[in-house]
Amino acid sequence: MSSVDTKDHKDAKQRFLEFLETKNLRMTAPRRAIIDAAFGTEDHFTAEQLLEKSRQLDLSVSRATVYRTLPLLTESGLVHEMDFGKDYKIYDPNYANSPNHNHIICEDCDKIVEFESDQLDKLEGEITQELGFKVKTQQLKITGTCEDLNKLGTCKNKSC
Repeated sequence: MSSVDTKDHKDAKQRFLEFLETKNLRMTAPRRAIIDAAFGTEDHFTAEQLLEKSRQLDLSVSRATVYRTLPLLTESGLVHEMDFGKDYKIYDPNYANSPNHNHIICEDCDKIVEFESDQLDKLEGEITQELGFKVKTQQLKITGTCEDLNKLGTCKNKSC
């Protein structure tokens, strides 16, 4: 996971702290490490990747604490849980600032690329208006193979 510490991510951390207060939950050192890890990246992550990154910040972070904190992150609306048909979920820390973005996923290495498109937004507007709907959220998921696989026959991002 690449590191980032932008104003948006600082705002997300603060909003999550406020959300925890509404739930009467304490801010523990392990939970703070998880929050810092989750909002300190623009990369999508799995629970296990979040655990690894959190433990780099605080060795006391347990797997159980990560798995108890992830539903809070998603309930807060700041992180989005995505199911791409794998045996694990992917979490998107960019959801709060850009809820209507799209993803291209490499089927070989699980690389995820986000994108936005004015053309897709226009088409979405036309379709929903024609069908009598009002958009709340939208997601488009495209799967394929990344450029490395197409050029080299293997992908340098593949973890196995």
